Amino acid sequence: MCEELGFEKLLGEEGFFARLLGRTPSGAGRDLLYGPDLPVVLLTGGPGMGKGRLLRAVRDRFAAKVPVIHLDCASPVYADRADPEPGARSATTEALVEVARRLCTWQGTGGPFAFPRLFPGLAMIATGVTEGTPEAVATEAERYEGLAQKQRLRGLGTGDFWRGVLRGAIRNLLTTLSGQALDPYSAAVSNALLDALFERLAPRGRAELERLYGAYPGAAGQPRIGLRILAADFRAGGEAREVAESFLFRALREDLEAAYASPSGWLRRVGRPALLLDHAESPLGERLLRAVLTDRRAGQRDRVVIVGTARRSDGGAFLHGGLPPEEATPPAEYRPADGAPPAWSRRTDEATDRAPLADGVVLLRMPLLTGDQLRRETVRRQQRAEPEGGTNRRRIDAAVARLSGGRPHTVIRLSAAAAAFRMPADANDRAILDAPLRLHGDDTPERPVADVLLRELILDQLPVRLPTEHQAQWLDLLSHLSVAHDPECADVLLRHHQSGHVHHLTAHHVSQLLTDTGWPACERHFIGDFGLRQLLVHRLYGLRPGGAAWYADHHLLRDHYARRAAGEAPDAQGDGAFRSLTAHRMNHHLVSGGADDVVSHLAATLPGRPGAWCADLLEIAQAPYPGGADARRERAQGLVAADGPPLRRTVDQLLHAVWLCEERTRPTGKETARTLAKLLDLLSIMDFEGAGRLSRTATDWSGLAENEQPLLRCTCTEQLRRRR
Repeated sequence: MCEELGFEKLLGEEGFFARLLGRTPSGAGRDLLYGPDLPVVLLTGGPGMGKGRLLRAVRDRFAAKVPVIHLDCASPVYADRADPEPGARSATTEALVEVARRLCTWQGTGGPFAFPRLFPGLAMIATGVTEGTPEAVATEAERYEGLAQKQRLRGLGTGDFWRGVLRGAIRNLLTTLSGQALDPYSAAVSNALLDALFERLAPRGRAELERLYGAYPGAAGQPRIGLRILAADFRAGGEAREVAESFLFRALREDLEAAYASPSGWLRRVGRPALLLDHAESPLGERLLRAVLTDRRAGQRDRVVIVGTARRSDGGAFLHGGLPPEEATPPAEYRPADGAPPAWSRRTDEATDRAPLADGVVLLRMPLLTGDQLRRETVRRQQRAEPEGGTNRRRIDAAVARLSGGRPHTVIRLSAAAAAFRMPADANDRAILDAPLRLHGDDTPERPVADVLLRELILDQLPVRLPTEHQAQWLDLLSHLSVAHDPECADVLLRHHQSGHVHHLTAHHVSQLLTDTGWPACERHFIGDFGLRQLLVHRLYGLRPGGAAWYADHHLLRDHYARRAAGEAPDAQGDGAFRSLTAHRMNHHLVSGGADDVVSHLAATLPGRPGAWCADLLEIAQAPYPGGADARRERAQGLVAADGPPLRRTVDQLLHAVWLCEERTRPTGKETARTLAKLLDLLSIMDFEGAGRLSRTATDWSGLAENEQPLLRCTCTEQLRRRR
């Protein structure tokens, strides 16, 4: 996988990250972007947009020049490390300790860092160990001794914060209590630990602890009290623990700030340190983001660059204080295609403690690949395989572009799978999804690229708030929902496929979970991302032999809307993605084997209403084609014998021509444009009321088809059009 594909401008010598970090990949200085009040930068985009790939590229490019720490907030390792001592550790504290330990070994300009402010807080929460005895507390606190001061010579500290050597001092003082009969968590243990800490402090260190831990909520300027409350809050769990964890994160950032702001740091250190939070939508990531955003809103200032990932397009619901999306003020945003990053400053029109956390954020919209970038990637992959003719390569390029929508990860996977793949003649783009792919460094057998993408885009990126009881069926539910258009038909499918389950997801729940995961919405398709929908349609058709699962879902929806429309006027208004209930029913009937019935319906309803009829035709024909042989092109061109009078035969051909255009998974071009124009012109000279008005439609539709434009626009087809 090309780690920098699509990110070249962001990572370059004059790019966004060089200015944010104040250093280029080659080591040259750059004028700093933003500051001294720094925003948190959130990379926004759904699965496959390359957020994690960009963070890794930033680490790899810049970590030799400035301190850059990459943290995977979804990794179970932090919770696993905390598990042996749940009263003295948490996933958050273990993540902070890992960050500090990595920086303690930094070998770049300015040398390693030390964390004398963070250390006392970690040592105090050690009093929550399970046994609670002096020996157990000493053993836990000694896990963090290496963070307290830089070691210039073996066993000798720098002495600018702590006097002498800490190692062993805590154990020596605590073990004096070991012969006493103390209850676990006795105040005497905490007092002895505080004595051990404060006895070793130099005057500067004492002043710093008084300033920092004296500011802990409820400490009233007394650092010993602040440390005791911090430890008690941590043991209490819940929101109290989050306050303590947030304060420890502040202490870590203050240690970093002090390392840069001191006279020696000002002379020796360059740029800004950075913390890169991958999967920051996870509970651990959200806690870290909330902590730094709350501190900075309250006036805390530090130079640590925080870059996180966000699946939701608004950065995350927690940023907006519970406001619904239509009422929330969006954060500042930066789209790399727009050129220079936006100016940013914190809003000051609200009370500081009530301002939404979104005020402290800049959203970096992850870029889709341009057509040129996409073509270069497919060509690069194909050069490694047997050379194919230009026609096949262009067909592969078009299929990858349409199925990926420019989503970088999907482009990379499809391009790799298509390297030695030859598109069948007149194939639907979905044919490429069966191309075999073996992942680099993976010993498992080749798998269809569709299976790889479904694993990576859905199963490996389940919604954070998806209830456990629904995780096993999430992919199946989405596959069935790929044929749904609006919440009503989504609920019909969900009720059917969750029958027998105690807990049910509704269309509203699924829609929210898709939004939280970063998938876009569309007013005409319940699965609003075109490429994801094609993957799911492909899977649904293959779930059972002969596409039985596909046909069953469409029959279910066809019958539902037939019952709803019973007794109503033929043009009864719909309340979702379709203008009428009949059009919605006919759409599902068309794609489940009822093409002849749909033709009869269209032929009967055309006279006298050409405008409304054209709208119905487009809605009925906006549907994927099932698997198997595709005779639509031949039927559109009149090469398949059809019964009935000229009006019915012409409508039959036109329906199949429009269906080809509306499916959006194969080229249309001049041939289909000419077919559309010819058929509509034929209808325009027939003897029925309003026929002549179809002549203008012939011009409009053929022009769109010739330029590969959708005849019926919606959000997802517009996105697809812009990627061409």
